[in-house]
Amino acid sequence: MNQKERMLAGLPYKAWLDGLAEEQLKTKMKIYNYNLYRPDETEKIDKSIRDILGKAGTNVTFLAPFHCDYGKHIEVGNNFTANYNCVILDVSKVIIGDNVLFGPNVSIFTAGHPLHPDSRNSGYEYGIGITIGNNVWIGGNTVVNPGVHIGENAVIGSGSVVTKDIPANVIAVGNPCRILREITEADRQYYHKDKKFDVEDYNS
Repeated sequence: MNQKERMLAGLPYKAWLDGLAEEQLKTKMKIYNYNLYRPDETEKIDKSIRDILGKAGTNVTFLAPFHCDYGKHIEVGNNFTANYNCVILDVSKVIIGDNVLFGPNVSIFTAGHPLHPDSRNSGYEYGIGITIGNNVWIGGNTVVNPGVHIGENAVIGSGSVVTKDIPANVIAVGNPCRILREITEADRQYYHKDKKFDVEDYNS
């Protein structure tokens, strides 16, 4: 098994061997160009992000600047928006469902390093995939760590550090991120805390 195969298998690997550094450089050049497009160059922006990502549905937006390692290990569903300064370290698969929102400065880290300094100084690192279900909202300045699964309809509060799986249909917040409560039908009529919608079409 070469280092790339080890990386994709979730095994310890060395990131500068077997063409991995060259692959990252190619992606960095694509990202560099992506982040320099004018905001009104929408066709170029859309074409560029689809060239970077492994899979992209309809209506996919990453507000510049955006950064990732390989790009092609990222799969994004329909109606996705990442606000400014999204960082995805995709040494392993990152799978994101439909209707997902990222606030500013959201970081998705599949990459990690050994805890013991001797092991860490050997140069070995690892990647464990992350999955994010449909209809998830991740608040700004949130970090999602390797191996995490976030269930559909979940809301992750701003500033959270997600170290463990989060089930569907809950609000979870904090460092480390913990479940605050379930999302219920009663939440439908509110747009923020105790503020009710004053329009009807929100429920369509």
